[in-house]
Amino acid sequence: MGSILSKISSFWSSADNKQPSSRIMTNINCRNCHYPKSELQRFYVPDNYEKWETDFSNYAPISYTSDSIKGKPWADPEKLPEGHVWNQVDSQSKIDRTSHEGEYKIDGGVPLNPIGRTGIKGRGCLGRWGPNHAADPIVTRWKVDDKGKKVIHPETGKPILQFISILRKDSKEWAIPGGMVDPGELVTATLRREFGEEALNSLEVSDDGNNSMEGKIEDFFRRGIEIYRGYVDDPRNTDNAWMESVAYNFHDEDGNAVARFKLHAGDDAVGVQWLDIGRDVKLYASHADMIQKVAVRHNANW
Repeated sequence: MGSILSKISSFWSSADNKQPSSRIMTNINCRNCHYPKSELQRFYVPDNYEKWETDFSNYAPISYTSDSIKGKPWADPEKLPEGHVWNQVDSQSKIDRTSHEGEYKIDGGVPLNPIGRTGIKGRGCLGRWGPNHAADPIVTRWKVDDKGKKVIHPETGKPILQFISILRKDSKEWAIPGGMVDPGELVTATLRREFGEEALNSLEVSDDGNNSMEGKIEDFFRRGIEIYRGYVDDPRNTDNAWMESVAYNFHDEDGNAVARFKLHAGDDAVGVQWLDIGRDVKLYASHADMIQKVAVRHNANW
């Protein structure tokens, strides 16, 4: 399967400098709730006090950084050296400290969440102070019946899309199979790697069908469309560390590329399936917002 991934790489080159396609401008999943993998309750932040520009003299969130990330080679140290660079790519470590939302403010030597208060300080269980960059490949197909005809939703009258969804180990929620962007790595490379780890490497494919599949996948991955680039309302976000993502849609229109693949969960998930897209779908963080953009683009059921 490694040869397939290497061939796909040649078709990804110019998509890493685009502007944000949309922004999520409020915190819902990371405000007024317990912090993930802990018993910590966030400091209560009313809607009208979320923005930093609003005076909130009683705001007193606790500071928390999970032991699970302390001392890890891929994570920032708890205390950064003076003169640490923000809002740019670190020339030495190659870590991207820029935000898709524009320049963020620094307070007390650490970044401030560009959307607003979350009720907890520190890094939580995120590795980086400031933006933590991820990439999400949204792979879709049309839901069809036994005769190969598109299934139409009885209420909206529109065809139903399906996407490859993984069941996260941590939250047991269905999600887009994305992952973190490594230092110095192009977003397009992350998209390719993550889909390979969580889908391609777990396919049921015979040796005889390998060459045929390579050609189909090469063509399929030429047609990626950027759907979203910006802040993600992730439950792991804090006042000083947050998730951002770039999401691409790869759509198998005629069902001859990845639509017929039988999937098994890879190392980063406990389950994987083709999931129907609709307004009732329950997904991790703000993934449903990204999926809705895909449905709208294809004039599919939502």
